Amino acid sequence: MTKPAQQQFKSLMTRLTLPAFAAPMFIVSSPKLVIAQCKAGIVGSFPALNARPAEALDDWLCEIKQALAEHDKENPDRPAAPFAINQIVHRSNSRLDQDMEACVKHKVPLVITSLGAREDVNAAVHSYGGMVFHDVINNRFARKAIEKGADGLIAVAAGAGGHAGTLSPFALVQEIREWFDGPLLLSGCIARGQSILAARAMGADGAYMGSLFIASHEANASKDYKQAVVEGAMEDIIYSSYFTGVAGNYIAASIRNAGLDPHNLPAGDPKNMDFQSSPENDAKAWKDIWGGGQGIGAVKQVLPAGEIIATLKKDYETARQHLEHSPKSGNRFSDRKCSKTKT
Repeated sequence: MTKPAQQQFKSLMTRLTLPAFAAPMFIVSSPKLVIAQCKAGIVGSFPALNARPAEALDDWLCEIKQALAEHDKENPDRPAAPFAINQIVHRSNSRLDQDMEACVKHKVPLVITSLGAREDVNAAVHSYGGMVFHDVINNRFARKAIEKGADGLIAVAAGAGGHAGTLSPFALVQEIREWFDGPLLLSGCIARGQSILAARAMGADGAYMGSLFIASHEANASKDYKQAVVEGAMEDIIYSSYFTGVAGNYIAASIRNAGLDPHNLPAGDPKNMDFQSSPENDAKAWKDIWGGGQGIGAVKQVLPAGEIIATLKKDYETARQHLEHSPKSGNRFSDRKCSKTKT
């Protein structure tokens, strides 16, 4: 990572009220949610493919930029965080070139690439001074992404919502940090402020979190979907490649609602991967089959995104202060008396 890029990332992090990025979620993430997340001080994001038809992407970007500019004008002491667009860099995405043209036109500050890494996409973002973060599920993909010009990495560990890996976050961050000292975010079951702090303690620069925002007022999700997140727990999450050809985590209730057995799904064929199929198809991923991560057990009610972020910040600070005031050595429980049982 170049020195200017390092400085750019440091400047970015100073604009956040929490070291966190909101993950882009198919269908769920919309301008309304992104704007709320950015105003509350974390990076908001959405998949470019959520804007349909493709021409709508230009309108979405104008809406987001205008809303954040107005916020900054009214709140000079509390500017909004920057926003990001997720681009699916896979041959099935026929819109990629057109959507990247919109990114360059609007100088989107952050681009998150997934399912492939392309040097030309990275170069396009760098041409106007933007930064690229790439989703990875293992160390091999991480190295490839950096070799092809990505500025930062998003380690998608076990339990993350939607398309996710299976590796322990401890192992994944540890091995990436052995060779990469640039921007690194961690994803996987992060739904509380304490977990954001834990991600940083492990060596990541920040957290990448999505599922908890499904249960926000601004999310473009059905009432039933939001309620499923509120009522769900980690055992309600099913890992399967059946729906898109790429393994991901989904909420079991939605699979049952589609007439399928969540515990008896065949494997999907990655050759048939298609993220732009007609939403009229039966049991369509994201629309009918709801994505969700194992961290949904932390979500107890549907709230405004700003309130969710305020709680995360409060819990993050509380956890940080608790650690700072914890005993530096010795056994924290040494002052507890143990009862002895006579034999």
